[in-house]
Amino acid sequence: MNSLIKVLIVVTSHNQLGNTGKPTGYYLSEVAHPYEKFIEAGIEVDIASPKGGEAPLDPNSKNEKDAVISKLMADSKFNSKLKNTLKLSSLDLDKYKAIVFAGGHGTMWDFSEGDVPTAIRKVYENNGVVAAICHGPASLVNVKLSNGTYLVSGKKVTGFSNAEEEAAQLTKVMPFLLETALVDRKAIYEKSPLWKEKVVVDGRLITGQNPASAAGVGAAVVKILTR
Repeated sequence: MNSLIKVLIVVTSHNQLGNTGKPTGYYLSEVAHPYEKFIEAGIEVDIASPKGGEAPLDPNSKNEKDAVISKLMADSKFNSKLKNTLKLSSLDLDKYKAIVFAGGHGTMWDFSEGDVPTAIRKVYENNGVVAAICHGPASLVNVKLSNGTYLVSGKKVTGFSNAEEEAAQLTKVMPFLLETALVDRKAIYEKSPLWKEKVVVDGRLITGQNPASAAGVGAAVVKILTR
């Protein structure tokens, strides 16, 4: 058991897909799969969001064929954490050994500013692990360390690719393109073909390209925290 290890999963509070009138939010598998890896390892998990309270679920992410999702959606504790997310700015981040940013298109509007970059710098400079999945790396774009450099500068990362955004027909809806933004920050961006698993580990920074990478990110975090 690793009961003294705590991990924080952060989900978006944003529920509108640009000006389309369509709902968005966090992508369920990108919360469920890492969560399962942490629980299996005996790691305690909290779930937070920028605004706190009930987090908006992307309705397109309810995959009933996903056994992990089916199991956790029947778990009252897991559901309660998503309906009552902690407010990120109110937390004592010193308690967490890792902070993990789940994806979903909503993150593109509220992860690159406000309390998110501050939280990442705090955890990372406290020798913690920072991880992000799919659109979750939007959280990394504006993170500056105390020495004034961008966290991702010179580091290997991945995230939802421009090609995947184009395939989803949302290129013109997004406030920015994640792959482009990471490259602009001098990150060493890596990617797989469309929808294929891709997990990149660079020290204490772990990123996953898409939903298929969620479990792999969770496993990579566990590996670092329990070694």
